[in-house]
Amino acid sequence: MEKQNSAAILLLKQATTLNIHTGNLVNWSRLKKKCPSSTSEELQGCIRETLSEWCTKIAPTLEKEAPSTLECTLTQATEAITPEEREELKVSVKLFLSGSDPASIRIAVDLACSTLGVSQLDSVMIAPPPLPEGVSLTLEHLQPYWEELENLLQSHKIAAIGTSDLDKPLLEQLYTWAQVKPSSNQVNLASCCVMPPDLTAFAKEYDIQLLTHNDSKELLTETSFQESVSEGVKDAVVADWSLEWVLRYSIIVKSRGIIKSKGYLVQAKRIGS
Repeated sequence: MEKQNSAAILLLKQATTLNIHTGNLVNWSRLKKKCPSSTSEELQGCIRETLSEWCTKIAPTLEKEAPSTLECTLTQATEAITPEEREELKVSVKLFLSGSDPASIRIAVDLACSTLGVSQLDSVMIAPPPLPEGVSLTLEHLQPYWEELENLLQSHKIAAIGTSDLDKPLLEQLYTWAQVKPSSNQVNLASCCVMPPDLTAFAKEYDIQLLTHNDSKELLTETSFQESVSEGVKDAVVADWSLEWVLRYSIIVKSRGIIKSKGYLVQAKRIGS
């Protein structure tokens, strides 16, 4: 075990990009034993457990290759969608951005498609990067990310695009400006127990689906991410790793409305790489 952990530390030290995939959480017995109190706690636990198990399964050939992009995946827990079942399933994604580069949206969508074995995601909802304390989200902040989503929709990588936590004035501004209109907007019911009437009326008039969520304002801070990595790979140097994005997916059987699969994809970059 100590030798495998040393190999993991060395691979992390040599890599410049880190991709983590939890596999299908529906099949995770570890999560069923202890119910997380929040999605942030769930994600931290998933990163820790995935890396911890990945450490025990490092192939000797990987050590020799020393890849710059390190794929930390539990192969047996990953279930690609077959072409025969694709029509019966809806693949929905929420993308939490940490970095400010809009190009990371395409990277995340491409990785999700290749991981899940699909050519198109049915819907992608975006949570823009957290802003400094006291700074409010504006249309100007949103525009570069929305343009990237529009490009992906036009190239048929995504079928529908949505937003998260926009109030009525900002949703209206986005709707007026955007070439491709938002099909949905998620609202955090922790911040408002009842849907704001002006938002409800606007969404109804323009056929925007209003959904609810209970995600933290910042799903995973850089510090929490680094702590999770260091707990998964003991004694690893984590201070120079910066979180780029977290993608949460769910695969639903349309006819029955049940979740067949759900999981997280996470990407981090070495600072200065």
